[in-house]
Amino acid sequence: MKLIKSINPFTDQILKEFVPVSLEEAKSHLVQAHQAFQEWKETPLEKRASLMKKAGEQLRGKKEHYARLISLEMGKVIRESRAEIDKCAWVCDYYADFAADFLQDEPVALPDGKKAKVIHQPLGVILAVMPWNFPFWQVFRFAAPTLMAGNAGVLKHASNVPQCALAIQEVFEQAGFPKGLFQSLLVSSTVTLSLIMEPQVRAVSLTGSEHAGRAIAAAAGKGLKKTLLELGGSDPFVVFADANLEKAVDTAVKARMINFGQSCIAAKRFLIEQSIYKRFIESFQEKLSQLREGDPLDENADYACMARPDLAVDLFNQVKKSRLLGAKIPFGGEKPEQGSPFFKPTLITDIPKNSPAFQEEMFGPVASFFSFESEQEAVQIANATDFGLGASVWTKDPSRAERMSQLIESGAVFINSMVASHPWLPFGGIKNSGYGRELSRQGILEFVNSKTVYLG
Repeated sequence: MKLIKSINPFTDQILKEFVPVSLEEAKSHLVQAHQAFQEWKETPLEKRASLMKKAGEQLRGKKEHYARLISLEMGKVIRESRAEIDKCAWVCDYYADFAADFLQDEPVALPDGKKAKVIHQPLGVILAVMPWNFPFWQVFRFAAPTLMAGNAGVLKHASNVPQCALAIQEVFEQAGFPKGLFQSLLVSSTVTLSLIMEPQVRAVSLTGSEHAGRAIAAAAGKGLKKTLLELGGSDPFVVFADANLEKAVDTAVKARMINFGQSCIAAKRFLIEQSIYKRFIESFQEKLSQLREGDPLDENADYACMARPDLAVDLFNQVKKSRLLGAKIPFGGEKPEQGSPFFKPTLITDIPKNSPAFQEEMFGPVASFFSFESEQEAVQIANATDFGLGASVWTKDPSRAERMSQLIESGAVFINSMVASHPWLPFGGIKNSGYGRELSRQGILEFVNSKTVYLG
């Protein structure tokens, strides 16, 4: 039997090993989750909110412990790991505070004088399939609204972050949630696909790759199970000549390098107006060169390494193929050592349309640069992708900002700011970036039955 291994990518040290849960064992956990749901759905919202507040307190009280787990298992620098835990506590508080408002009955006055209302009821056990890049946040932005709505949650986390997966279950247990209501199952992808067909599972939420999204959606479709998919992105960062250039460059470097570039909403394609194109790239490269590489646990490190060596290989192959097709690499681009997760931040320019740097998501510290001469051309380049998650537009012209926000095909447009997920704002994409929305009121209504009650 192949063990699930927790490996520190920075040192290649095996931290822990786990025996995966079998399909039959996993089925018994689903039954337990369904039983816990039967009680939980009748639990008053005030009680649910109290426990969710305690989950936030649990996260803050053990922030250093949980942050260290993140850094050790996937290589995120410790400052970013702490920020991730703080954000998870924030989303717990947000839904504890507002779930009652979001779920309240909605009266409907009909034109014939009759009345009706819409009530929101939980569905049952929701299966979450989550990625490694934000091992706590991706789960909590699912779990907080899902549990507050009255559902149960079962987590299949990425295989390289098993300690984070079990720690998240611990958070809810120590906060006092009913036993079995939220469970982390260390199972294989094959077992996961089988679990989707089990009657206890009423819906599936996945954050991950386009490939994983297609597999999960196909399996869920066979069982007529609802899905929410938050997939990849190739987000444009559009800068016009009238923008605050210094602020735009500072933000651009952060937007590309956060989580060492391993983020679905990281800015990946930088669209710069021709008159400032050269100056922008020079400033970007200068600021990028000032960032400090180091151990994930080093307080002064700005970045460390990729989460796994194979990810570094995949990223390099995208860069290499782009170069062979005609792209230029003014900075970085070196091949990582065999078996190493270390990758030198890289800039790509003069990018052909048939290259990976133009067509694919570059999931790591690679910045692709394009120039444009008009708003129309900027929109064309921004939308010339199969993805549509988030976009950032930089200009001092409010009317231009409004036009661009209307024309860019994405789930979000941030004006003069970095794209980010926020509890108060709906989060999700279009096209191959997925469908459905997390966070805000929309997020808690994804996994409820909005039932019409007609009052005759």
